[in-house]
Amino acid sequence: MRRHAGDRLMGGVMRFARPLWTGATTAPASRVAQHTASGAPGRRIIAAAAPAALRAFAPRPYAAAAGPPGNAPTPNAALQDDFLSGTSAAYLESVEDSFRADPNSVPPSWAAFLRQMDSGVTGAELSEMYSAARGGAAPVAASFAQSGAVSSQTIQESMRLLLLVRAYQVNGHSMSTLDPLNLDVKEVPVELDPALYGFTEADLDREFFLGTWRMKGFLSEDNPVQTLRQILRRLRETYCGNIGYEYMHIQDRDKCNWLRERIETQRAELYSKERKKVLLDRLAWSDMFENFLSNKYTAAKRFGLEGCETLIPGFKEAIDKASELGVESLTIGMPHRGRLNVLANVVRKPLQSIFNEFKAGPKPAGQATAGGSQYTGSGDVKYHLGTSYDRPTLRGGRMHLSLVANPSHLEAVNTVVIGKTRAKQFYENDPERSKHMAVLLHGDGAFSGQGIVYETLDMSQLPEYTIGGTLHVVVNNQVAFTTDPKYSRSSQYCTDVAKGIDIPVFHVNGDDVEAVAKVMELAVEWRQRWKTDVVVDIVCYRKYGHNEIDEPMFTQPIMYKTIKKQVSALDKFSRKLIDDGTFSPDEITGVKQSVLDTLEKEFADSANYVPKPRDWLASHWQGFKGPDQLSKIKQTGVKMETLKRVGEAITAIPAGFTPHRVVKRVYDARKKMIETGEGLDWAMAEALAFGTLLEEGNHVRLSGQDVERGTFSHRHALLHDQNTGERCVPLRSVYGDSKHPNFFTVSNSSLSEFGVLGFELGYSLENPNSLVMWEAQFGDFANSAQIIIDQFISSGEAKWLRQTGLTLLLPHGYDGQGPEHSSCRVERYLQMSDEDPTRVPSDMSLETRSQIQEHNWQICNVTTPANYFHLLRRQVHREFRKPLIVVSPKNLLRHPKCVSPLSDFDDEETSQTEQGIRFKRLIMDKSATSRAKDDTLPIEPNAKRVVFCTGKVYYELDAEREATGAEADVKIVRIEQLCPFPWDLVERELRRYPNAEPVWCQEEPMNMGAYSHVAPRFLTLFKRENVNRPLDALRYAGRAPAASTATGYGAVHAEEQVGLVKEALNDPPAL
Repeated sequence: MRRHAGDRLMGGVMRFARPLWTGATTAPASRVAQHTASGAPGRRIIAAAAPAALRAFAPRPYAAAAGPPGNAPTPNAALQDDFLSGTSAAYLESVEDSFRADPNSVPPSWAAFLRQMDSGVTGAELSEMYSAARGGAAPVAASFAQSGAVSSQTIQESMRLLLLVRAYQVNGHSMSTLDPLNLDVKEVPVELDPALYGFTEADLDREFFLGTWRMKGFLSEDNPVQTLRQILRRLRETYCGNIGYEYMHIQDRDKCNWLRERIETQRAELYSKERKKVLLDRLAWSDMFENFLSNKYTAAKRFGLEGCETLIPGFKEAIDKASELGVESLTIGMPHRGRLNVLANVVRKPLQSIFNEFKAGPKPAGQATAGGSQYTGSGDVKYHLGTSYDRPTLRGGRMHLSLVANPSHLEAVNTVVIGKTRAKQFYENDPERSKHMAVLLHGDGAFSGQGIVYETLDMSQLPEYTIGGTLHVVVNNQVAFTTDPKYSRSSQYCTDVAKGIDIPVFHVNGDDVEAVAKVMELAVEWRQRWKTDVVVDIVCYRKYGHNEIDEPMFTQPIMYKTIKKQVSALDKFSRKLIDDGTFSPDEITGVKQSVLDTLEKEFADSANYVPKPRDWLASHWQGFKGPDQLSKIKQTGVKMETLKRVGEAITAIPAGFTPHRVVKRVYDARKKMIETGEGLDWAMAEALAFGTLLEEGNHVRLSGQDVERGTFSHRHALLHDQNTGERCVPLRSVYGDSKHPNFFTVSNSSLSEFGVLGFELGYSLENPNSLVMWEAQFGDFANSAQIIIDQFISSGEAKWLRQTGLTLLLPHGYDGQGPEHSSCRVERYLQMSDEDPTRVPSDMSLETRSQIQEHNWQICNVTTPANYFHLLRRQVHREFRKPLIVVSPKNLLRHPKCVSPLSDFDDEETSQTEQGIRFKRLIMDKSATSRAKDDTLPIEPNAKRVVFCTGKVYYELDAEREATGAEADVKIVRIEQLCPFPWDLVERELRRYPNAEPVWCQEEPMNMGAYSHVAPRFLTLFKRENVNRPLDALRYAGRAPAASTATGYGAVHAEEQVGLVKEALNDPPAL
């Protein structure tokens, strides 16, 4: 017999190990699924031909009166088949075999039973009910018990009732009253029609046996016998009201039971008079804040919350519940819709500050304290800004709220918030992930349409990215800018993407403030109990257009005719409270007047409002300096004894651990590098940078695709035992048990760039005492994360005054691998640099240089392992933070000449040609002997050509120069830091070789690479008196302009590479 995995036969009855109520959502198969009814599409009433009593419960036209032949409901009498009489294993096998061959060949009840097995309704409870009912062991009504036996009809009716209950649990949400505008047209599942299960009007007041089950909710109550009318009423009240629950897709039975207990259990009135007053006050603030802004600033864009004002009281209820359950901080991400309302009424940003922003008031004063930074940046529009606040909660607690600033790019902030929350949990020692929580607000169009939403959900349970669940709240105003839902998504709900990761979705009518508050509290309880994501879909409307001066009647005329007649949620709730006697009209008016008086007072006071200093650094950032404050350059070299101690620790493999033989050779070679002090390669330099930072007490985190091993099999930071599969991270031996194991984190990410880079950015924002790195598998794969790069990393400090030291490693280099694996598109990053190419900084001295602080980021293409070591350590050893873009190598990882001695890593500098004690922005020609920038610089007038370059092309230039014996005539200078430009050092090299032709050589096509960045800067230097070169002196040697980054033909690549090297080193052809 072909049985499902886990099936077993017990006592002649088929039993299934999988629990019955874990919730597959497959609709009844073939004939059942084809059951239809007549009537106008989308109507919710029962057809007139149906009996009046049953019409009150059936959610769609009752099919007994009309329908295609063969689709009429089956009478009870016709179901008297051999369902209960076939008890042998052989019989069960034969029935299943017949069903598989032809579903129509078996009795209808067996067919229905087997279909439900296939759709997931299996488990011990079903077989337990069968056996208990047959043997009289289950609690039944007295009339049943007196008969001495339970009839087969009773059992069949009970089982069909269970299927009806399950149908409501699975699909009841499709009949819930979610749309405040009542415009939704739904195709109601036939499974909710009692007639499908053979019930008629005559059955409404009959008692049926349901039993008492070892599960939670409706079926667990000690009420085994109920009338069909009671059952249907209870199901409709629970699943078809103003809240629609989707949870039966979750495969974990315990989670489903937990939800059923809270959803199906009948409770007393949810809110007391005091709580209703709180809800009223919060709803009044939400509603009247928007109306106030609308009246005061009639022509201003504010992306108001009108139509979903219940979000604010619901959000506050969630905060109160979270605080009650132990949450200490919430990190919030949201789009522009309703942001000002959230800032004012949830995060408590001062109202005077918001009013001041509408008046385009003065830029905030920068001086927080005497001697503090006066940097104010370029700013951003008011509905992109963030803030933070410690707010008291309803039940006497306190909650730190942080609203992360973000651009208009919808959903882009999602993983930034997740990463920031993960960092909070790490630094605040929250391993259970119970104290720090994230809340993400979404729009309906963006939630279903933006791929970053799925990337966020997909990361939610990954070990190095999980935060123990996120509360997602969708402000579903049923239109995406001007696009109707049927044109913007292919599923019933905008939230259907979330069901792919086994999390619940709660839909709620946005005009019912009590229902919104209820599901928001339930969502927080779920997150704290199960540590997974949860979605609340608030179905609402948008009172105006996309913004307040947009005309929505152009595209949604029917909807907006209805909206114009709509009564606000505040007025509806007020009327309800008056009608049920909770409050008098005067009391309602008093609440509203109090809110209005406060708004008027704050508005009047804003006329003389002086903006306070921006709190742009959290407590962890105290002492760090702004772009306008001097920060002295620090040494990054490490004492030799420390280097050797750390080097020995990170090259040791634990006894009894069996690495791959190739990895064993790699670690043996690294150990020898430390012992001899010679030949340290790229990976060893990186490991030493990590190890020394860890020993100094700095957290290090590296993530990205395949970073544990490294795309090019060079890193091997995480080892796998070849016999047991055990994992080992040698770098963690630096701190042993004194720190959390994740003090050094190296983690392969999901196959995502956008989401993962956003996560690491958020992680880096929380605490400066860390090195946070993201590595692309290949440099151009960062294209998928361009929104994070453009909108957050390159401009975040200027817009939002938020520093980050995030480091991006972008593998780059032309080695014949084709267009998609050659270039990291460095020209894009250079173009986004805010450095003026026409102005040489006035002060470039070591002691007072502030060039890096003044600009938005650093872009480096280094050529030695030692310089890479110092570059990474420089990210941490400074009093400010700037993003770093590393154009990282590929074939230099194993290039025999791309090695450094251990002495280049230490804190001593015995000669001017040594790598020395800090990062080198420029590396002079190997024949140069002086770094002097004054008149003591030795001049070399006989050099014919000085070739400037960056990155790996240096080694090809040097090899060709050496092969042709041109060392005396041709000098090669490496620019290691492209941005900010090393003006002083390039000027020094031009002065060192006064008669040499300056050449820029690059591998990339002319319209790519660094040429367009360096050329205007050379022109600026040529104009300087002490350089004195013709303005057209710089000659280009590289590939011609191209549409594609590189050729896909190996032979063409090789020819181009040889040609550009020779072009750089030799005299230009005669014209």
